[in-house]
Amino acid sequence: MQPVNRMRTEFISKSVNEGFARVVAASFVAQADPPIDILADIRTAVSEAVTNAIIHGYEEKEGIIVMECLLFNDHVEITIEDFGKGIEDIEKARTPLYTSKPELERSGMGFTIMETFMDSLTVESVPGKGTKVHMTKQLEYR
Repeated sequence: MQPVNRMRTEFISKSVNEGFARVVAASFVAQADPPIDILADIRTAVSEAVTNAIIHGYEEKEGIIVMECLLFNDHVEITIEDFGKGIEDIEKARTPLYTSKPELERSGMGFTIMETFMDSLTVESVPGKGTKVHMTKQLEYR
């Protein structure tokens, strides 16, 4: 199935760009006129994915984050990719309340939030090369 529209953007891993990514993804998906709560779910998940890339992928150092959105008639696929340090143990990182940065008072709920607000989540990561988070969301109620 071919997407009806697609978008790709890249930005520097600065915390101010988390809001930028959230707004861009929601604005792109808004053309499909989904319910407002579905847009809110997408904003929340994108925010978590980008924040993880900034905090954990680049450890607050400057790097590039790529966001790609593929819009289909009934769903959206969103990929957030960084080229930072990667994740040693993806299953451990996906465990609720686990955080590799307890000194930052992080809740360790990033992946759990993404899973809760989106319909599917896959994580690919190679230590020393980066992480790719792929999420999908239906654009109408089932």
